[in-house]
Amino acid sequence: MLAYAPRSTARSGSPRTLLLVAAGHVVALALVLTARSEFAPKAPIDPTDVIFVKPIKPPPPLPPAEPTQPRQPSQSTLDLPPRIVPTPTPPSGPLAEGPPVASRDPVIGNAIEPTPLSLPEPVTLAIVRKAARFITPADQVRPPYPASKQRLGEEASLRLSLAIDARGRVTSVASVGAADPAFLEAARRHIVRHWRYQPASEGGSAIASTIVVTLTFKLEE
Repeated sequence: MLAYAPRSTARSGSPRTLLLVAAGHVVALALVLTARSEFAPKAPIDPTDVIFVKPIKPPPPLPPAEPTQPRQPSQSTLDLPPRIVPTPTPPSGPLAEGPPVASRDPVIGNAIEPTPLSLPEPVTLAIVRKAARFITPADQVRPPYPASKQRLGEEASLRLSLAIDARGRVTSVASVGAADPAFLEAARRHIVRHWRYQPASEGGSAIASTIVVTLTFKLEE
């Protein structure tokens, strides 16, 4: 508790005494404030919790955007007002009369007759055709003589039709007219096996063809 001096004493005291009393009040007030701050309850300190947060994975990349088609420029038309062309005003007054009809003579000049154009005739390209050409070696031309006919001393002359394919091979042999079967079979087997031709051609391309040949079986003297 603070002690205050009697009013009569303070009034009757000197200025020095009043100054000391004021200083005492200031010191006492400072002590009271200090004591209150020391005994004031302190707020509890909350503990700090540390939470570890896992890193968030980045979202997957977006698919590439489809290329957009370029926009076609829009076509616009501009409607313009029609152009007005002024019509000439005919001259006023009566029109001048021309010469009389009876005095008009027709003017006849030299007539020019058009000359007809002569167009060239279309050129027709001829297709070149080539017949088959015999290319068999000389030692393989003669077919073997049938043994039965050779013993009998018989001879024959055969007229044969040969079918030749695009490769130049003989595919068939047929008799043109009557022929002895023995001579015909001997000729057919040999020709199909050994004879070769350069194939016929038409326009530069090889084609199949048919030719007629004469084959003679003759005994040597």
